[in-house]
Amino acid sequence: MLDDYRGLAVFVAVADAGSLSAAGRQLKLSTSVVSHHLSRLEAKLGVTLFFRSTRSMSLTPEGRAALDAARRMVEAGEEALDLLGGDADEPVGSLRVAMPAWGEQTQLRQTLWDFARRYPMVAISLHSSDARVDIIKDGFDLAIRTGELRDSSLKCKRIGVFRRVFVASPAYLASRPPVVSLEDLVHCDFIAISMIPDAVTLMDGDTSLSFEPENVRLEVDSIAAAKSAVLAGLGIRLFPLSEVNDDIASGRLVQILPEFAVPELGVYAVWPDLSPQKKLTRRLIDYFSMRDDVAST
Repeated sequence: MLDDYRGLAVFVAVADAGSLSAAGRQLKLSTSVVSHHLSRLEAKLGVTLFFRSTRSMSLTPEGRAALDAARRMVEAGEEALDLLGGDADEPVGSLRVAMPAWGEQTQLRQTLWDFARRYPMVAISLHSSDARVDIIKDGFDLAIRTGELRDSSLKCKRIGVFRRVFVASPAYLASRPPVVSLEDLVHCDFIAISMIPDAVTLMDGDTSLSFEPENVRLEVDSIAAAKSAVLAGLGIRLFPLSEVNDDIASGRLVQILPEFAVPELGVYAVWPDLSPQKKLTRRLIDYFSMRDDVAST
């Protein structure tokens, strides 16, 4: 019976991940072991659960019929572990966490590593991407998000703020008239990021000033790519201060119009209320909240 449960858990992981190798990474098993458990389950049941090709796997009608019940079994097991281990001094379980890809040196990322060291019986799977994930559809227990939150049925807690600054490379600034006013800034070449709105708001004392960049030189799909383009002298960009602080200190980048304040944005922990790992998720959120150095990222 234990082998059957194991096989069903592997079946759910493969269905969710879309491939044997991806399921293996999630389960921390080799691809051959995942394939063995899946084949053994199919042989015992006398059905084929997946259509297989060299490039993809898709559920057969039998696989689709069995998936919901198998997923409920896995979720029930995870809930049991959560109830048993969530309040314990040594919690046990697993968490799927999504974070922005930028900010590898931020205290948020370091706090997650501290949590992993402190609780070695908690397995953490981290997904890093500047694109926003669908927490429920993609099966995440917790996501860290920045900026304004959209209306949602998800629960959220503000755990910090982050500052942003305009920067450019010395080579770019040397190639154009000095940027000494908001009008000069508007006419600069901008590096856009596809998933982030182009509109910019600046504060001059109590006055709020908003504008849309007129000249978008280049559009990319990640903060890392945008930073690389700015360092290459292709234009300017608004970045989280933690992402460019060292480059400003070294002179590789120059802060533009530091007398204008850019509104700080919130950093939020976001999670589904129906997660089977509610207690363990809450423990991680509380761990973030207890760290004073997370408050300003």
